[in-house]
Amino acid sequence: MKRLQSTVAIVTGASKGIGKAIARSLAGGGAQVVLAARSLPDLDAAVKEFQSEGLLATAIAADVTKKTQVDNLVQSAVDTFGRIDILVNNAGMGIFKPLIDMLPEEFDEMWNVNMRGAFLATKAVLPHMVKARSGNIVNICSLAGKNSFTGGTGYCATKWALRGFAGSLMLEVRDSNIRVVTIFPGSVDTSFSSTTKRGHNITQPEDIADAVVFAVTAPGRSMFSEIDVRPTKPV
Repeated sequence: MKRLQSTVAIVTGASKGIGKAIARSLAGGGAQVVLAARSLPDLDAAVKEFQSEGLLATAIAADVTKKTQVDNLVQSAVDTFGRIDILVNNAGMGIFKPLIDMLPEEFDEMWNVNMRGAFLATKAVLPHMVKARSGNIVNICSLAGKNSFTGGTGYCATKWALRGFAGSLMLEVRDSNIRVVTIFPGSVDTSFSSTTKRGHNITQPEDIADAVVFAVTAPGRSMFSEIDVRPTKPV
């Protein structure tokens, strides 16, 4: 029997990159996965790809910054599958420039996607997990949530906030048998940023997906609350 058989997972930002890799790995473990992102055509293409591989996947278009859309995403998943066992807050974006050059609208956009999106999705799933007294909430953060760098004033602020959110949430919900896991990728070979390092020595999206599966399939008595993932030799 697969380790995630009969579980239901929602993955945001799941139409490409790390989110798509996470969704594929969870489905490969036996989970019924709900892929969420803003672009329905991209989601549908991913779902067709998964289904051709024999994986259980459905798509629901949702902008994580919009409460009504997030609430609809979660309620639709519950109405269809009866439960939510795993939420992966993966949707994210980055604008990298010195503070003096950053527009307030750019900061607001990052904050809304990177932090408000995680807040809304988590708030929507929590009542269902608390009622079931079971669940895993996984936040895909960044090592920028622990380390500062030039041009990161806006992006780092959102990721430091996500780490604080996750750490406090973990303390609030652990008595309900809900685990909160935050994964901090370093350089990953994706199209996320024009400065992203590429190549076989760089962490791949599938490596982040492996960390998610590891965390959510760990024995119930243990929680890996923070996992750093960085290239071993990034040259």
